Amino acid sequence: MQKVKNRKETIMNQNANSSTNTNTNNIRNYNTNHSTNHSKSRNTNRNTNCSIGRSVSSTMLKPTSLYDEASRRYLEISECKITLEEELRTAPPGLIHVVHSGSRTQFYLRKDRSDKGGRYIRKTDTGTIKAYIRKAYCEKVIKLLDNEIKNLEILLKKSNNITEKLQGLYSDLPSEAKQYADPVDMSDEDFAAEWLSIPYEGKEIPDHLLVYRTDQGERVRSKSELTIANMLADKGIPYKYECPLMLSGGIVIYPDFTVLDVKIRKEIYWEHRGMMDDRDYARQAVFKVKSMMKDDIILGKNLIITEETSANPLGTNEIEAVINNYFIPEEG
Repeated sequence: MQKVKNRKETIMNQNANSSTNTNTNNIRNYNTNHSTNHSKSRNTNRNTNCSIGRSVSSTMLKPTSLYDEASRRYLEISECKITLEEELRTAPPGLIHVVHSGSRTQFYLRKDRSDKGGRYIRKTDTGTIKAYIRKAYCEKVIKLLDNEIKNLEILLKKSNNITEKLQGLYSDLPSEAKQYADPVDMSDEDFAAEWLSIPYEGKEIPDHLLVYRTDQGERVRSKSELTIANMLADKGIPYKYECPLMLSGGIVIYPDFTVLDVKIRKEIYWEHRGMMDDRDYARQAVFKVKSMMKDDIILGKNLIITEETSANPLGTNEIEAVINNYFIPEEG
């Protein structure tokens, strides 16, 4: 802590001793370098990749559920403590003393902590042993829970959720000022808006093919894709349809859906294979997924695959189950 304080004082002294001209030059150099780096982070390959890395600052903090988890933990251990305290109210008086020597373990019942002897408890009296061992265990657990409760109260009360304040610094900026901030943290809403703002050119759909219009006005290739798109939009889940993705070796593919899991700031690719009873289609679909796997896009990790045939179409309930499983957080 002293090192941090000394470092802070050194920096403050350096700033105080700097001349106005030096500060002006530093600001000019900072703005030039920062603007260049920020521009690169936003614009590099933006027409061939929807990657999160194209849209955020290099200093962006990783998403955290620290305060939510601390609140959940606080309630959980508080309830646990109450339950154990109620159990101790019906516990028998006295305490158990355990003597362990070599392979032998003996139990003695003492009236209180001043009792240095105690009555020997036969091992066949398992009910008594269990009651007092459980009592001693609960008393120790309650002490530890008390310590954790106090620590969590300090975190939750004194910090006043700094994460929300950090995110609010960016959210409260006028829209025309946000492009210059290069934020270290964003709210989920700001992050999703930034991600969606990256322009891209989707895969061309020939005019002679039958297309379907989503509620958002997008042109998609099948009824199932129409249902997927509309359901994602209805649930407020950001996505891009057939956004180009450049794989290693310069291969460009077009995942059916690139979906943003806002809570963990992670892209999930969703391939819907709608004509698996067509042999050529199935072969191309398998090749596409194998190409994605070489770039660490793995089924169950960051890849969703749904399939159907003309005889076995994908149902609305099945689509909703996939969306809920991957993108809707469980309550509690």
